[in-house]
Amino acid sequence: MTDSSPTAILHLSDLCRDKPERPGWSITFGATCADAAAVCLDAQGHQSPVILQISGIQPSEIELQWNAINYTMRRFNADREVATEYGAYGIAALIMPHLTNLTIIERSVKGKGFGFDFWLGSIDDADSLFQRKARLEVSGIRQGSESIIQSRVNLSAVSPPS
Repeated sequence: MTDSSPTAILHLSDLCRDKPERPGWSITFGATCADAAAVCLDAQGHQSPVILQISGIQPSEIELQWNAINYTMRRFNADREVATEYGAYGIAALIMPHLTNLTIIERSVKGKGFGFDFWLGSIDDADSLFQRKARLEVSGIRQGSESIIQSRVNLSAVSPPS
């Protein structure tokens, strides 16, 4: 990006606060995802804060902050695959409202290996009847090359809806 300041400064602890940006997200699940994200970031050698480079239709930079992690958080997130998945959920939930004005309103029901993770709706109209405006599939990759990441994006784009 040409601007030297990030478009937003986000903190993982916001996932465990009752915020209007996440009406379909419990505080308990948010805390679990925040811990998982912090453990994964730490395991990859990142220190808070870190700048996330967002590419695609709306390129931007977001500063992500988190509190220090402890031994209990590491032990609870010992399953790397689950920690990566939940950490990616958390980071996606923080970023979506800033990029799209959409937020998680409901967790989807996946079936037969296809589907998506969350229904998104408008932040400004969270109580509206027809809120399922978009679907969000989250794919967490702890470490990977550009080609691996692109293959995940391509796979998500062709998966049939549930």
